Amino acid sequence: MTYSPNLSSTITNTKLRTPDNVSPYSGMCSVCSSNCVGMCEVGLSALRGREAIYPYQTDRNQFASEKDYPVDFSHLNINGHVFGTKGCNEDPYEATFPKVKFETSIGKEHPIKLKMPIVLPAMAKLNWRDYYAGAALAGVLVVIGEDVVAKDGGLVLEDGKVASSPLIKEMVDSFRMYYRGFGDIILQANYDDEYLGVLEYAIKEIGVESVELKFAQAAKGIQGMGVVKDLDEALRFKKMGYLLYPDPEDEIIASQYREGKGPHFEKIGKLPMWNEDILINRVRELKKLGAKRVFFKTGPFDPLDLLNILTIASKAGVDMVTFDGAGGGSGNSPVKMMNEWGMPTIVMESILFNMLKEMKEKGYELPEVAVAGGIAMEDQVFKVLALGAPYIKMVGIGRAAMTAAMVGKQVEDLLKDGIVPKEYQRFGSTKEELFEDIRELKLYYESPEKISGGAIGLFSYLSRIKAGTQQLMALNRKFDLDSIERQDVVPLTDWAKNITGLKDFNELMKEALKGL
Repeated sequence: MTYSPNLSSTITNTKLRTPDNVSPYSGMCSVCSSNCVGMCEVGLSALRGREAIYPYQTDRNQFASEKDYPVDFSHLNINGHVFGTKGCNEDPYEATFPKVKFETSIGKEHPIKLKMPIVLPAMAKLNWRDYYAGAALAGVLVVIGEDVVAKDGGLVLEDGKVASSPLIKEMVDSFRMYYRGFGDIILQANYDDEYLGVLEYAIKEIGVESVELKFAQAAKGIQGMGVVKDLDEALRFKKMGYLLYPDPEDEIIASQYREGKGPHFEKIGKLPMWNEDILINRVRELKKLGAKRVFFKTGPFDPLDLLNILTIASKAGVDMVTFDGAGGGSGNSPVKMMNEWGMPTIVMESILFNMLKEMKEKGYELPEVAVAGGIAMEDQVFKVLALGAPYIKMVGIGRAAMTAAMVGKQVEDLLKDGIVPKEYQRFGSTKEELFEDIRELKLYYESPEKISGGAIGLFSYLSRIKAGTQQLMALNRKFDLDSIERQDVVPLTDWAKNITGLKDFNELMKEALKGL
């Protein structure tokens, strides 16, 4: 049995000539014909070389792992109870799912209220306006992704530091336009952003209150890479302090490039060279500058690295650390890295639980922890909260949230052209008829029908996540977030049992029989 996908994927726009006859070990067609033009990943590589490492049309699409991991959250089932209540009185009028307390807060010194325990991880592409605006409508945390200044045509640098970034301000304003007292927009910085003073500018000039330090590109332990096909653009990035390969300032390389010789330039993100002292001092500096909350974002690295990040976060007084597990995605990471690197989210969270438990026993002050990585629906949200209880209280939803924002925008654009998608004609033909939650938004905003369809789409998607999770909580007689327990999920497979350390249904039966 193989868990990896074949050497064909919509991510790279490739396919196999004989998809029904594949060599599982290599992922290639069983027979490789001499007269094939090479539609697979090997063939694409024969024509495009290193370019084939990355996904197809990254400016139009988002991506995730295609690997069928041997264990995921489907290996857990949600437990249920029929007696008693936790988090409310045993009153049928009070113990009902719409009254499940789903609001929370985050922040050590300067807490902020959230409508739900959700963070929308870093995004700075595709339909980012509606992604940020929808987060404000829903009252959750949302993160502006790394390296925004590289995309900002209006960027002004003074002495190598950011003096003005209209794009960052526009992104922040997209959230603030609909802010209603819940949630916040967080600006993320990678190592290059730190070099350029992005956070200093945003805190001082835009009034950003929440910032996030990112451990490697896409939190996935690899250097971000973008092809630069213009020599002048490559020189501009080099002068900004970015790594460019080959070196556009080398006169021989520049001359050869003008003649059409040599590879295209690549802008490559720097790997952070941080340690405990640097990070603790940096968190202190950011708070002195005016940041009210400082977060970390990282991925499923070696367990020793995860423990170091947690202990540093504890010592530095970091407000939250988001851990992004293998299986999710949205960015521009190499395809093989998305499929073959790091721990699946359920494995990572189980390891984090054990670390947090021991840290708590040893007297560490714990940061809030969020877990992300392939989370899309309410059952997964509940399982994340249960598996990490009582230490992991936040859930990251990235790719699915952006999908909701893109769908809402696409449907609204079609309506403007007089087209009602046939899949939704049963609901009506106008924006107010199709977007059900405009009714609710009228409670908070004037003329909500004028809010962009993408923002409303994200609000409605998160509304479904909230109601669905509340129903699952009520099923377990848990009527507030603090009542959720690890025993609220049960492993179905030996692998899940070993990873999580939870009891299966047979063991729960034996425990129950002891009471006879």
